[in-house]
Amino acid sequence: MDDVITVDALTKRFGRLTANDAVDLRVRPGQVVGLLGHNGAGKTTLVSQLVGLLRPDAGSVRVAGIDAVAEPAAARHRIALQPQTQAPLEGLTPRLAIELAGRLRGLVRSAAHQAAEEMAAELNITAWLDQRALPDGAGISGGVRRLAAFAMAAVAPTPLIVLDEPTNDVDASRRPRLWQAVRRLGDEGAGVLLVTHNVIEAERVVDHLVVLDHGRVVGAGSPTQLRGSDSQLRLELRLHPESNHDPSAHPVPPPFPVARRVADNRRALLTIPDDAAASAVAWASGCHQDGAIEGYSLAPATLEDAYLALTDADSSTSETSAELEATHA
Repeated sequence: MDDVITVDALTKRFGRLTANDAVDLRVRPGQVVGLLGHNGAGKTTLVSQLVGLLRPDAGSVRVAGIDAVAEPAAARHRIALQPQTQAPLEGLTPRLAIELAGRLRGLVRSAAHQAAEEMAAELNITAWLDQRALPDGAGISGGVRRLAAFAMAAVAPTPLIVLDEPTNDVDASRRPRLWQAVRRLGDEGAGVLLVTHNVIEAERVVDHLVVLDHGRVVGAGSPTQLRGSDSQLRLELRLHPESNHDPSAHPVPPPFPVARRVADNRRALLTIPDDAAASAVAWASGCHQDGAIEGYSLAPATLEDAYLALTDADSSTSETSAELEATHA
């Protein structure tokens, strides 16, 4: 089965900054590929080259067999894109915007009308289908605008659909519907490139993942392959607000080696071997009883843990019990 997109050693520089560094990427028909990375990892720069908005400094891009560097206009006809920014819908209703996108993709009027109705029902935005978008975000919400833009990209069959952060502004009740629609597109034969930093939700729909960090591919494989061994556990510590978000303010040493990683302002994640579960719970319970943390939980390691390990190695520290004990007050 031929790839709908083949990227080899793609490189893009902006002065001294290398935004994409010899990136390789494949998407096959019927496959949903997730492109994961922090803000600034090079995801949107890569997408801009795939759709011909930027010319690479080195490497190649082929879309449905077409050299996208040499023939960007021809390649664009085989790609449907939902960009990271909001679509300019001012003056349009979602129905009209979706139908116009369908007509531009080759649907006849009746088919475009029916497809718009079906997409709206699938995404639960039928109530806003004929509501006109007004300037400055008035008329319809940002979430409905975002879902309408997704429907514009997905309304007609196309070899490759590129979705750049499609869940931005979408409320929690409708995000599952969007993810189901993404999975449906793949199941119906389209190649889907899903650009996101939402690791946990993306895991439910993707077949393959490519992880970017500072413009380089630092990991690739199925979610199961990237998640790795089932013998790892995640110990999550919930920190006090008054700790100034610094877990080192609670230097209570565990009785086993851990890899400490601060996931956000209020959590610290510790990856531990499963045979250390009992001692981990005992240590965390002691921290909680002493008031050092607000709470804790223990669960199998997730794809998020693997993603953090791949993209944030410089900010994590692997410490032995002895090293932690040296910091214990």
